[in-house]
Amino acid sequence: MDLADLRAEYDVGALDTDSMLDDPISQWWSWFDHASENGVHEPNAMALATVDEGGWPHARNVLVKGVDAHGFVFYTNYESAKAGELESSGRASLLFSWLEVHRQIRVVGTVSRVAPSDSDAYFASRPAGSQVGAWASPQSDLIDDRDVLEGAVADIHARFGDGDIPRPSFWGGYRVAPITVEFWQGRPSRLHDRLRYRWQNNAWQIDRLAP
Repeated sequence: MDLADLRAEYDVGALDTDSMLDDPISQWWSWFDHASENGVHEPNAMALATVDEGGWPHARNVLVKGVDAHGFVFYTNYESAKAGELESSGRASLLFSWLEVHRQIRVVGTVSRVAPSDSDAYFASRPAGSQVGAWASPQSDLIDDRDVLEGAVADIHARFGDGDIPRPSFWGGYRVAPITVEFWQGRPSRLHDRLRYRWQNNAWQIDRLAP
């Protein structure tokens, strides 16, 4: 298979300024509902991009767990590599790839921790296995083998037994408050539609970008 010959035509929709809602969060929810109803696998999955202190970019997939007027919320280990990068720069980029419906959304924004009460509430809603995993994994640290994780899981089960598992202090949420949000609609011949919301003069301005 020659990678240079792999291509697909994007021809399921168009995008114009008049069709866009007034703010990017409302528009995100409109597209999210469409993606959910049209076979997109895990439409709440997003690529989270950060930059380390040496200027090297890093990207990984995480799940958005809250979206409102204040931004996009996800949860992680506060001692992980990604958390260190988020804390040092205070900035991040997100990418939702919904290629089944020929759409992408790019978000650039500032980062802050969510309130501890919000992290507590979300942690309490997680399956018990995920709660144990949050305690057991020294995320991003070097480990000798998987037995280290299995042993840590056993220790956590022994510690909490059948009782409630509290949120560890080193685990919680981040919010990305958008500065720009770009909506991308695939079009034929690679002449894609790109409309970007940009916060300016206390209002969202929509600009069209060349593909």
